[in-house]
Amino acid sequence: MKDISELKRMNHKFEQKILAYLSRPGKKSLRVTGLARKLKIPRKQTSRFEAVVDQLVENGQLHRGKSGKLRSKKVPGMVSGVIRKIASGAGFLIPHDAISGDRSGDIYISAQDLGDAQTGDEVLIRLLKRRRGGGQRCGRVEEVIERATNLFVGTYLEKTGSGYVQVDGTIFNEAIYVGDPGAKGAKVGDKVVIEMLRFPSHFQIGEGVLTEVLGPRGAPGVDTLSIIHEYGLPVKFPPEVMEEARDQVDQFNEQDLDGRLDLTKETIVTIDPADARDFDDAISLKRTKDGHWHLGVHIADVAHFVAPGSQLDREAQLRGNSVYLPRHVIPMLPETISNGLASLQEGKVRYTKSTLIEFNPEGIPIHTEFANSAIKVTKRFAYEEVLPILDNSKSGQPKVAAKARSLLQRMYDLAMILRKRRFAAGALELHMGEVELDFDEDARVTGAHEREHDESHQIIEEFMLAANIAVATKLNDLELPFLRRVHADPDYAKLKAYSEFVDALGFDLPKFQSKAALQELLNAAEGTPLQRSVNYGLLRSLKQAEYTPREIGHYALAVGQYCHFTSPIRRYPDLIIHRLVGNLVTDPNNLRYLSEVELIKLGKSCSLTERRAAEAERELTKIKLLAFLADQIGMRLEASITGVEPFGLFCQGVELPVEGLVHISHLTIQEPYDYDRATFSLLARRSGTQYRLGDLVTVEVTHVDVDRRVLDLRLVNVEGTRRMRAATSEPETSGSPRRQRPESSGKKSTRNRKKGTTAKKGSKRANKKSAVAKKPAKTSVGKPAKKAGKKSSTRKKTTASAKKKTAHKSARSRKKSTRKSGGTTQQQSTRRKAKKQKTSGRGKPKRLT
Repeated sequence: MKDISELKRMNHKFEQKILAYLSRPGKKSLRVTGLARKLKIPRKQTSRFEAVVDQLVENGQLHRGKSGKLRSKKVPGMVSGVIRKIASGAGFLIPHDAISGDRSGDIYISAQDLGDAQTGDEVLIRLLKRRRGGGQRCGRVEEVIERATNLFVGTYLEKTGSGYVQVDGTIFNEAIYVGDPGAKGAKVGDKVVIEMLRFPSHFQIGEGVLTEVLGPRGAPGVDTLSIIHEYGLPVKFPPEVMEEARDQVDQFNEQDLDGRLDLTKETIVTIDPADARDFDDAISLKRTKDGHWHLGVHIADVAHFVAPGSQLDREAQLRGNSVYLPRHVIPMLPETISNGLASLQEGKVRYTKSTLIEFNPEGIPIHTEFANSAIKVTKRFAYEEVLPILDNSKSGQPKVAAKARSLLQRMYDLAMILRKRRFAAGALELHMGEVELDFDEDARVTGAHEREHDESHQIIEEFMLAANIAVATKLNDLELPFLRRVHADPDYAKLKAYSEFVDALGFDLPKFQSKAALQELLNAAEGTPLQRSVNYGLLRSLKQAEYTPREIGHYALAVGQYCHFTSPIRRYPDLIIHRLVGNLVTDPNNLRYLSEVELIKLGKSCSLTERRAAEAERELTKIKLLAFLADQIGMRLEASITGVEPFGLFCQGVELPVEGLVHISHLTIQEPYDYDRATFSLLARRSGTQYRLGDLVTVEVTHVDVDRRVLDLRLVNVEGTRRMRAATSEPETSGSPRRQRPESSGKKSTRNRKKGTTAKKGSKRANKKSAVAKKPAKTSVGKPAKKAGKKSSTRKKTTASAKKKTAHKSARSRKKSTRKSGGTTQQQSTRRKAKKQKTSGRGKPKRLT
């Protein structure tokens, strides 16, 4: 007891020293080793000191950047956050504690006060006494805590006898000087990689060194290489890693099943995309006479080939996960393992870790076992093959043995039971589409569509969820520290702001903390042009899922225990769980596991690599779509307004899911507009024309800049286009986006849904009246908006109409009289305000400057 008390005192002493030192004004951010030196921590106490630092980070008292630098979250007169620069050279600080989507707390930083901070950099600023118009706070950058990156990709050019690089995107307005021309053999127009030596600022130009030439701008594959270097994605495996992988191939003997449960005679199937290269999950399922289901989820035993501390293990941990780019995969493990030894190929004996779960007839799990096993996949199915088999359709149906066909039907039945129970328990399902590019034989983009996500996907999804929950529950019951997959509850303020957002769109969400109410809202918006806005708004209001040993639970899945177990080929956290499960099976009395401190560090690293991979995929998809549209100037698209800003409208194509900007100067009606934040709309001052979030419009491609990643559109026609405000009327278009993996969820589908469509009409669900949807006024886009009012009798309408006509005559008489007498500016201003109040649906619009 004395030792424990002494340990607590030591921890408390360390905490006081750390917080006191880092909270002092002017102190630079430090890594943990540098901080230990500054505080003169003895080497014997370094491990304890690092554990205290990790705990302070977890508690939110310290912030640790990507590079490991530490700083206090509370420094008097200082605010930390991320910089977002604008075209003028000035910028805004987005504080770390800002509510997603709410810019009211952003701090303005003039170009002179920005220093050399760039978009994406994490900085510490000092608040200034001066304020901008409207009371917005101003600040000055005191320290760049951490650069977003030091490596950049751009286009090489030459001027005045020197080499320059115009960095891709809009982060730098001016080209970066790279010295003498022709370095590394670069030619004008080549895509190159540079490392920044001196970041540009308001007072000096930037300077960098050219490190690699990727190839001519626009050449096949150069865009992929650009993204790989821009995001620092590791591609080639070191020789020692490849050597270890080859050794595993030489040692593998599929006849050696010693210590493994032999399931090679069982009927087991896989369901994956038609173009999948690695297969890491397989399913078996039986139903006994008592009505109980016996599910087997068999996952590739990657842990058998990747030993802790090996070269393969270190490289996999560094990568964190595989990266899936359009037509290009960067695997976490060498392909001899990921596509060979560990891939559950049809007809091949493969080692697996099996989770065997018994469910009662209602789908409640009553018993779980784990096993090191060996399987031989009976049949590999592509997603597209499953529904025709289940529907017993004659056309396009593959030849399938009776046992496999019967297994598919049992899988469907149990999956739908589990799915129903999951949503009854409060799981959320976001209807978010996932873009998939279309390519020709020469690998050129010809268009894009949203991936289908039907019941064939849902079957596998439900079983993977069941296995992940079963594993996490067992490890938690044993009180073992393990790497959980968590999704923290959203902040009250963010959900409240979201409820106000959807209220402006025409929906009621009084119980915004109720997941049932949130799901009802998502269902109400499904199939309408507002679907993306409603779903994306909620996604931004939720916290990001992450890896940590802390028992937080999973908000979106509505479960208390959850981890990732089912994809060890492509995710390192799954591999860690596999090792622990294997240890439970082989030697339960001698369990070996990572400490909580080790798991915290590993969780942070894996969460970062996961987000990096997702961002890289999105950015390359965007570049390829822009390259396609660069040859389609003048192309017209049916689109939905997905964002409204004072400077214009963001619109996303319905059939071609690409987003661009319609600048305010390119709206159909040329006149001054006011931005109304309350209703997310632009309102014309004279005509009363209103453009709102969710409106359906026709746009034309006017300009594409692939290097800057900018798409400019022009509004060409809005007459006769209906605006869909809620699910109370027939939608003109209804997407069928693919449901994303469990945590981010996706779109529901019906069993007989047609394949490969992106704009489907007549969604039956959208015709149903929703308890959460208001019945907004039906207003034609591009026509004066009418204020929605209560139902009235015909007599009242007639009286109102007569009064309106009288008011108009009176107004014309006053106007004529005013003109004769010279008129007054005040009278004209009053009439303009009255007109705006009349045509504005809600609130007082903010005037553009």
